[in-house]
Amino acid sequence: MAAPVTDATDTTANGPLDHIYELIVEEEDARVCKDISDDACRYVPFNFFAVIVANSLTKLGDELANPKTVLAWLLNFVGAPVYLIGMLVPIRESGSMLPQLVIAAVIRQMAVRKWVWVLGSVLQCAAVVGMGAAAWMLSGAAAGWTIIGLVVVFSLSRGLCSVAYKDVLGKTIPKTRRGRLSGVAASVSGVIALGAGLFFLFIENGSPSPAFFGALIAGAGLLWLLGAATFATLREFRGETEGGGNSLAEAFRSLRLFRDDPDFTRFVVVRALMLCSALTAPYYVVLGTGGKEPDLATLGMFILANGLASTVSGPFWGRLADRSSRRVMMAGAAIAAGLGILAFCAATFAPSLKETAWLFAIAFFVLGIAHSGVRLGRKTYIVDLAGGNKRTDYVAVSNTAIGAILLASGGVGFLAGAISPAGVILVFSLLGLLGVALAMKLPEAED
Repeated sequence: MAAPVTDATDTTANGPLDHIYELIVEEEDARVCKDISDDACRYVPFNFFAVIVANSLTKLGDELANPKTVLAWLLNFVGAPVYLIGMLVPIRESGSMLPQLVIAAVIRQMAVRKWVWVLGSVLQCAAVVGMGAAAWMLSGAAAGWTIIGLVVVFSLSRGLCSVAYKDVLGKTIPKTRRGRLSGVAASVSGVIALGAGLFFLFIENGSPSPAFFGALIAGAGLLWLLGAATFATLREFRGETEGGGNSLAEAFRSLRLFRDDPDFTRFVVVRALMLCSALTAPYYVVLGTGGKEPDLATLGMFILANGLASTVSGPFWGRLADRSSRRVMMAGAAIAAGLGILAFCAATFAPSLKETAWLFAIAFFVLGIAHSGVRLGRKTYIVDLAGGNKRTDYVAVSNTAIGAILLASGGVGFLAGAISPAGVILVFSLLGLLGVALAMKLPEAED
């Protein structure tokens, strides 16, 4: 393991960031450099904050171009067919994961991988700006299909960032600090989401047009460009490049992880079952609006609830994840599953509550806390579980598998018409409880 670097270059490399970094980690030996190189150790504080700033910029872009909320509104305003609105979330989430095996095989040949994240962010900027332009210049099915096509480009570009990010994080930020970084980033992102929610509440009395949303989304796209510029400043040193050769062959060879690594296989199964914290979210919104189309005030209320949850819970989950990311995943999934069972009972046995939007906004807040724990825990777990060049394969194989599962899970949404939104929440929640039970057999990645 790399030992902490204590010469004068430390201060020169980071300046005042050293002191702020030490305050955040709250330990005397703040410059611990477990699982990274001596060269990378010199720049940990600088890289720590560069990652946070880049993540915060792209998070704001995500909030202003959210497929669950803003893009759905945009397609409705431009008169796109309703079935296209239902394609937004599955395409956005699964499209960024499914091709990651091939992406990882290409990235594995690169000694410095931050530029992959930069490229992915620039492409996301172009896609989102294109969505805004489509809202201005097109309408109806033409606008809808153009935006859907750009969501595909956006999602694939996001896949580049996803694979590269975890690998760069593993090379530049030491173990026992990665969870804390994710926690601070989640908290900052939560504050940003709060601002976005207040924005929608502020314009509640206005009459937004497709041009308004088009300008909003096009402006949001530029945030990815700023994020790319920030991430490019990371001090990343050359790393391993094993596994070169034919990308497709390497991709399929990576699937052997399911056969050769039982801990990794169990983690992927657990992660799939814990998707309840993400997949139930839209149904809370449906319950909170009584099945009616929400106005901007209701939209702002749910965005605020989600942002506040990230702000409050991010640092808390981050500290716990550095001790045991496995237990953080379990706690978050247990909260989400328990909440889902309560929501099902409330909607089934007290249907009048569905007219109380603020009550389900509170439930959405609790769900946001739970999802933050699941998301932060599983991200920290897989980075700590893998080491060296294996990290790229672990991330790519797990994300590809989850992408396929997400795409298939979109079919569960059709159950809403047969068993009600509350019934879908119950189904996902019971699967989440099964995930908690299986997670008990996972090893501690931080040991």
